[in-house]
Amino acid sequence: MREGWEYKKLGQVCTSDLGKTLNKSKDRGELHPYLCSINILWDKIDLSTLKQACFEADEQEKYTVRKGDLLVCEGGDTGRSAIWDRDETILYQNALHRLRFHESVSPKFVLFYLMYLKDIGEIDNKYSKGVTIKHLVKKALLSIPLPIPPKPTQLSIVSELDKLNELIQIKKEQLKDYDALAQSIFYEMFGDPVENEKGWEVMSLADVCHSITDGDHMPPPKTDSGIPFLTISNINKETRILDFSDTFFVPQSYYVALKESRKPMENDLLYTVTGSYGIPVVVDGKNSFCFQRHIALLRPNVDKVLTLYLCYWCLCPSIKQVADKVATGIAQKTVSLTSLRKFSIILPPLPLQQSFAHRIEQIERQKAAVQRTIKDLETLLAVRMQYWFE
Repeated sequence: MREGWEYKKLGQVCTSDLGKTLNKSKDRGELHPYLCSINILWDKIDLSTLKQACFEADEQEKYTVRKGDLLVCEGGDTGRSAIWDRDETILYQNALHRLRFHESVSPKFVLFYLMYLKDIGEIDNKYSKGVTIKHLVKKALLSIPLPIPPKPTQLSIVSELDKLNELIQIKKEQLKDYDALAQSIFYEMFGDPVENEKGWEVMSLADVCHSITDGDHMPPPKTDSGIPFLTISNINKETRILDFSDTFFVPQSYYVALKESRKPMENDLLYTVTGSYGIPVVVDGKNSFCFQRHIALLRPNVDKVLTLYLCYWCLCPSIKQVADKVATGIAQKTVSLTSLRKFSIILPPLPLQQSFAHRIEQIERQKAAVQRTIKDLETLLAVRMQYWFE
């Protein structure tokens, strides 16, 4: 133990309550905005997706979030946390723990500590329960041992980690700006792909691809090494990059036995079809891998459509709306391959697609440099959290 530090369980330095269990069929009276897990990002609260429900007058004090409260996700991405830093209050529901700390503890210090525990796997593997869906129940959350330095030291640590985190967020915003630029170039050159105001030729997606398939529907055999097997969680939704750092493996013989149309090749396009559907990823061909059925693989006929053009066509909001209309299911919506093959795609002349691809390649190179910087900063943040919290 560091000199001057002490250890207490989280429950000893805060009060904690889950939010209201909602039953919209019984909603009566005035609707109020409330926070749920989808609003909680790491160290950030997204108010663009707020929902509304009825909270009775006598419930509102009990389920109120005040400035300085730490909100922790109970299910899904367990432990994901953010601080409510606004002067006005807001309500919250039972997918969130609300932690209200004693004066001696900085909420931001605890947030970084939970982020550290998440990074090293303890939130998921030690404190969360469940197989298919993990839950971080109140008893387990409050049992987490917390290293507590003097308050000035807490604030100094928070200042250091905050600066690194802010730099990471700035770089991630740069990536969004590059994506917005690329999308604006698409609309400038081709117009809206559904409205087709420029009168381009239209074909079905099946007619411009050699094949449109998905991953194996049977559980694959697992090995300690071999060919990486990717799931939808290995696709970074923000960067649209495949993450090979946390995959399981299948035997070489399993991979060899797959149909050729199910073996990703350079310039193929992956497209998520279940849950977070509609995310395209260009395959760079550097790694052999296979993947689960929640991901589709499109092999473009390059005499008709270029992969980069197809990728940014998929990213258009109006194409996402097409996917929304055909997605079926309740717990996890799915875009079927049958529906995907029927998507109508506008086909500008290949030279125009090539001009677009050239401009996008330049943007992608700039994005790659920013992504390398983000990775370096994230590594440094992890090292500094390990230094303070290990």
